[in-house]
Amino acid sequence: MNIHEYQAKELFANFGVAVAKGAAAKDVSEFEAAVASLNGSHVVVKSQIHAGGRGKGVFKDGFKGGVHYAKREEAVEIAKKMFGNILVTKQTGEAGKEVKTIYFTEGCDIAKEYYLSIVMDRASGKDVVIASCEGGMEIEKVAEETPEKIKKVFINPETGIQPYQVRELAFFLGFGEKELQKKFAALIKGLYKLYASKDCSLVEVNPLILTPQNDIIALDAKVSFDDNALFRHPDILEYRDLSEENPLEIEAKKFELNYIKLDGNIACMVNGAGLAMATMDIIKYYGGDPANFLDVGGGATEEAITAAFKILLSDENTKGILINIFGGIMRCDVIAAGVVAAVKNVGGLKIPLVVRLEGTNVEQGNKILAESGIDITTASDLDDAAQKIVKIVSK
Repeated sequence: MNIHEYQAKELFANFGVAVAKGAAAKDVSEFEAAVASLNGSHVVVKSQIHAGGRGKGVFKDGFKGGVHYAKREEAVEIAKKMFGNILVTKQTGEAGKEVKTIYFTEGCDIAKEYYLSIVMDRASGKDVVIASCEGGMEIEKVAEETPEKIKKVFINPETGIQPYQVRELAFFLGFGEKELQKKFAALIKGLYKLYASKDCSLVEVNPLILTPQNDIIALDAKVSFDDNALFRHPDILEYRDLSEENPLEIEAKKFELNYIKLDGNIACMVNGAGLAMATMDIIKYYGGDPANFLDVGGGATEEAITAAFKILLSDENTKGILINIFGGIMRCDVIAAGVVAAVKNVGGLKIPLVVRLEGTNVEQGNKILAESGIDITTASDLDDAAQKIVKIVSK
């Protein structure tokens, strides 16, 4: 689960991480009061969407930049140009995202910019702090062009970040002075405490800045959480912004279905993440484009299968459906019954459907489909199924 920058900074402040003072506004009527609550002659006006690259983004009406450093008296007018507008960045795609919240912050003088993040390194089974003196840039570009400017410090999650690791990071970033080391130590310890205690999958600051007054401040903030751990954190779940999420993905979560919408036109229903990936790959191999990733898992009920089928049909881009089930824990007859029920509930099937069933109760499953009266194309194996659905959709 992702959250907005203003929410991430609220968490930062709660964990003792220095941030610039800010105020979020969800309505035009709140803009004046938000700006009035801040000090200084200049204000940073930031559009809030779940996507990076906002500063270089362009709005649908041609207004450039989702982040502006403005004079106090100009901040409200700039915010009005952003609010309710569609911002397009590298991460949003051409559709863009509507800006429904504006975040005003006090401006900061910058002496130096840095990059700092904490993520899980699955290869080592440890947390890793990634630091660089090249802040304000895309870390992927820094890693590709100047990898020597990036330092990784691996942290055992059982012991947490150690003092010697804090010093190692501080000296790498150039915080050699005793006072700077203290400030950096407070910041990195706060970030790691947030990361560990709230089951974060990512905590990122880009840029982290050093001011001319030798203050170390998180100028930007990005925090993501492990969905599977949200039941432990009802306070974090309150930050969830459903308007930033795909409605079909929200519906899928209600039935514990693993669904991700893609840009293609061949919908897939599969049991098992690996099989789902293989199914999408083979569709692509034969010239088709998968419309989604949908793993119904091993314990899905007929109700969940019905919901999954409805979700696939709700995607207006879907021109055909491929169901690929290898029945182990999930029985083929349950899948078949769910498909038949779903088709009946939606008033019939108007697009091609190819089904490949194999495994537990496959005979019963095929019998249910054969006697359903639904126009279904069956396949002997995955290769056969992929070729058939791509050929049908391509006509």
